[in-house]
Amino acid sequence: MRHSVDAGLFGQTAHSPSYFELSRRLGESGQQLVDFCIPCNPYFPTPEMFDELASNLEMVLKFYPSDADTIAAQLARVLGLNPATLAMSNGSTELITWMDHLWIHSSVAIPIPTFGRWTDQPMETGKRVDMFPLREIDGFALNLDAYVRFIRERGSRVAVLCNPNNPDGGYIARRDIIRFMDELTDLDLVVIDESFIDFVDAEHNPSVAHEASIRPNVVVLKSLGKNFGLHGIRFGYLVANPGLAGKMRKTLPKWNLNSLAEAVVFMLRDHGAEYQQSLDLLARDRYAMGSLLSRLPDLTVYPSQANFLLVKLAPGIDGTEMRDHLIDRHQVFIRECGNKLGMSNRFVRLVVRPQQDVARLVEGIHGYLHPQWDDELARRREAHRSA
Repeated sequence: MRHSVDAGLFGQTAHSPSYFELSRRLGESGQQLVDFCIPCNPYFPTPEMFDELASNLEMVLKFYPSDADTIAAQLARVLGLNPATLAMSNGSTELITWMDHLWIHSSVAIPIPTFGRWTDQPMETGKRVDMFPLREIDGFALNLDAYVRFIRERGSRVAVLCNPNNPDGGYIARRDIIRFMDELTDLDLVVIDESFIDFVDAEHNPSVAHEASIRPNVVVLKSLGKNFGLHGIRFGYLVANPGLAGKMRKTLPKWNLNSLAEAVVFMLRDHGAEYQQSLDLLARDRYAMGSLLSRLPDLTVYPSQANFLLVKLAPGIDGTEMRDHLIDRHQVFIRECGNKLGMSNRFVRLVVRPQQDVARLVEGIHGYLHPQWDDELARRREAHRSA
């Protein structure tokens, strides 16, 4: 089956190509691309917030931002955190890089599959990465007691846990995360990656950021781009005790945040209600999307507390071919997971999106599974455009 998608574009790294790169390669059809690949909040910022940003765009782009400490202090006020416990960065991956350089000296344990930078970054600097496999038979659920035993048996000096996990969206209750941290007080570092924690609705206040700030060796990582639907700005932060957070602040460049990040952080104080509404809408869409996809006989949908769903394809269905078909024929971009450690290309990750976008996704999946139906739909569209 021929596709206009450049397969090499997806083989350059263990991560997906950017939306911009893919849309440029697709030419005119790329302008209609619907992104089910990059986890992003579709409801925030609101159109009114974008209008406000646009009205100040010349000033935002023309002048230097404040230093990182000023921006971080404002974020701390919005979040109700002590600014001494916070360090803000140009994206959460910048913090992963610096944590590796500062605090991972010999070995790190991490369940897989998970976000690729947690395995790739320490391997790139010659550290031993102890990978704890999450089993498909268990629905990729993490058994914390088994993970602690694995850390002890391997002698890992740093432990990482993503909650919810990427790509499956599995969530561990707050009380169990606290117990996990307290069982590993002798390690050099324990990292709880909460990049997707704001999307959790299984319990109230699921974050352990406040608990991390009073523990000797715990760092909680946050990604603002995912939560606020602004990946292009590149901003994230960590929460830890003042000693750890202060060391990270001193390590990071003084002007590592841009003026757009500053503008958004100072807008947040007045838009908390809109942000909460966006999370409520996304939780609604997650349930509806999961229910709809579960009705397709060739898909197995895993429960998720994040803003994406992990889907397993039936035997004989090639996820790579389906990804290329969806891009080429339907301008729908999904995350095929064949290059994720612990997965195969029978798994795809689908970002939660509004109902009209999901209808287009389902139409495309149905068309891939039933080519004759898809060809007939393409003929009808062409006849409608020619009329």
